[in-house]
Amino acid sequence: MRAPSLYETVLGTRYAQLAPAVQTFHRMTGAVTLHGEVETEPPASRLARGLAWCIRTPRTSTRGPIRITLNAAATEETWTRHFPHHTMRSTLSLRQGRITERLGAVRLFFGLEAEHGVLQMRLVGLRFLGIPCPAWLRPAVLAEESGEGDRFHFNVRASLPFLGVVAAYRGYLDLTTMERE
Repeated sequence: MRAPSLYETVLGTRYAQLAPAVQTFHRMTGAVTLHGEVETEPPASRLARGLAWCIRTPRTSTRGPIRITLNAAATEETWTRHFPHHTMRSTLSLRQGRITERLGAVRLFFGLEAEHGVLQMRLVGLRFLGIPCPAWLRPAVLAEESGEGDRFHFNVRASLPFLGVVAAYRGYLDLTTMERE
């Protein structure tokens, strides 16, 4: 019997409320590569670009193909996103019933919600260089996943007061392009 994924573990019975494409994506195990299309936005200011560099997110405006390599196990997942002109890697794990994402110098802590087929990741904590970030200083984060047929859609946007957008990208992965490694 297959062990539940990180997302299945956190959501429990609410996992069934997700769109089938989102469920399929988050049940993938082992080393898998998927292809799709993406659009990125540049950071809004010089300081925001510096933060984007620290967390290794795209720093230019692009539109084009994306390739994601997912290495997923029941306790940890590594996502390598190959944007046009930029590669971003993060590691996700489970901690105290929440998804933890290591992204460069930052650790993000997310609560998950499933509603009307959409997975919403709500930022509930952040550590920068190991230092906890106070709630009033945390970025506003939109992180949503949805699905339509064989397409897994994603929309991510993080911004800070006075600095504006630090990271923003949206697009889709075509689940029929899955290659096992």
